[in-house]
Amino acid sequence: MAMLQSGMMADAAVDVDDTVFRKVFQRLIWFLFILLVVSFMDRINIAFAALTMNKELGLSAAAYGMSFTVFYVTYALFEVPSNLVLARVGARLWIARIMVTWGLASAATMFATGAWSLYAIRAVVGAAEAGFLPGILLYLTYWFPRSCRARANALFIMGIPATIAIASTLSGFILQMHGFLGLSGWRWLFLLEGVPAVVLGILCLFYLDDGPAEARWLSETEKGEIASRLEHDRALEQSTATQRGIMRQLASRNVVLLSLAYFGLVTSLNANSTWVPQIVGGLAHGQSYAVVGMLTALPAILTVAVMPLWGASSDRRNERDWHVRCAMLLAAVGWLLVISFDQPQIRYLGLVLVSMGSFCALLTFWTFPASNAILSPEARPAGIALINCAGIGGGSAVGPLVIGYLKDLTGSFTAGLVYVVAMLIAGLVCMAIVAAHTRVAATQPLPALPDRAREGIIG
Repeated sequence: MAMLQSGMMADAAVDVDDTVFRKVFQRLIWFLFILLVVSFMDRINIAFAALTMNKELGLSAAAYGMSFTVFYVTYALFEVPSNLVLARVGARLWIARIMVTWGLASAATMFATGAWSLYAIRAVVGAAEAGFLPGILLYLTYWFPRSCRARANALFIMGIPATIAIASTLSGFILQMHGFLGLSGWRWLFLLEGVPAVVLGILCLFYLDDGPAEARWLSETEKGEIASRLEHDRALEQSTATQRGIMRQLASRNVVLLSLAYFGLVTSLNANSTWVPQIVGGLAHGQSYAVVGMLTALPAILTVAVMPLWGASSDRRNERDWHVRCAMLLAAVGWLLVISFDQPQIRYLGLVLVSMGSFCALLTFWTFPASNAILSPEARPAGIALINCAGIGGGSAVGPLVIGYLKDLTGSFTAGLVYVVAMLIAGLVCMAIVAAHTRVAATQPLPALPDRAREGIIG
């Protein structure tokens, strides 16, 4: 927690006591972190289930990849509507709904009997889960000013590699329950790792608040401090984003480029979660599922250690662009090591670099759409969802199908991973173009607070 406290408010020009934001960190981030761990566990479940499920259901690599495609197609279709509903009905109710319906649908994957039943269930899971990640990212903007948002994003998004570490270890052991009570190991995976989402969804109704104004655990003075800082950000946003229609912003060059960049980044992230258990299984040929699980978990554990440092570096320097691009480049180098070398140790090092680079890029990337230079507050709910939709719907829906098809065609992952590297490089170029045309608001100096706002902070 000391790391969170140090340098939390990057702008010294605004004399605001940051105690209240530490309090918000301590109240919200751990719970949102757990929600993301449980939510993302489904992606890891099916990746490990493939070690035995594919043979039992008669799935080729392309057919397995198609199960991800149908998941992300429905996920993408419901993404923007879900975020708009969240903004209308409130985060507490809507996040709870997502968790409960997703958990039930994910557990139901255990009933798949073949390719088409698997596709149908995965389509329902995608529709149920749609809007969770962009909804939480939007929710964080209700609580944190932009000067500490990268670290807020980092601590939340750390839930993804943490899930890979936790779920990989658990999944390896759960697969060894094969035959218990007459169920296959992969069916136990979906049942045991889907039910917690339902429990947490119910807890959301009692633990979360729609915003600071409804938080009974904040004093009136603390609510005023948060409102003043957020109003401070809105004043800057209005000065640079006035008279911009919402549809015009959604169709702007920067939003399109960010969507394409996210496509490339998600292609890498999805390949990391979808195919790495099978790649590690090949590197550790002959080892038990438990060993494969632990080997898959290690890169994610190292990533969890690095991400807070990366987010703190971005906030401390008020720099976003290079933190995204350098991380994407690191991921590309990692995939090239996996492709180019035969030595298992070097290929495994590549997987470590892939995990670190992809997730560090992800946490800093989301400071861009939350910037006034990209989207106004009015356009932000739809804009964040649209960018996430383009990346998830494209990178996650297309990537597994392409990689699976190329693996069936060539007998190895090499051609598919070359595609991943190409998408990462294309995304990196898009980020460079965005940086050349605009400065993200987090790097701009904040204007002085108006007297009324200062009075509100002083209380």
